[in-house]
Amino acid sequence: MVGLVVVSHSAKAAEGICEIAAQMGGADARIEPAGGDGEGGIGTSAPRIREAIEAAAGERGDDVVVLVDLGSAVMNAELAVEMAEETLDCEIRIADAPILEGALNAAVNASGSKATIDSVVDAAEEAREYRKAS
Repeated sequence: MVGLVVVSHSAKAAEGICEIAAQMGGADARIEPAGGDGEGGIGTSAPRIREAIEAAAGERGDDVVVLVDLGSAVMNAELAVEMAEETLDCEIRIADAPILEGALNAAVNASGSKATIDSVVDAAEEAREYRKAS
């Protein structure tokens, strides 16, 4: 199994994206939100992201794919990945994908019995090509 972490500047957005991804595509996937600055405000928090990564890895130490919304979320996610790698024995990757569509694709793929970190990242990143209007 591959776990997922959704990082947004808004805790509500991260929770909502996780809810949509779980209901529409990945009920069996482990999807953890990591939104807000940790004090109820807008922003991101490397320790909060690290905690979500650890939860997504679970007791088995599954690989984890992280999806992010905006630029500074990437910086905090990179820091959180470095911190988590010190204690976890798994691969953690940040997908270059739109957060909602990427999370949905990743959840669908991660729910499959043959999911790998590469297949989940690829599924998330395929969402960059989706057109919403013609």
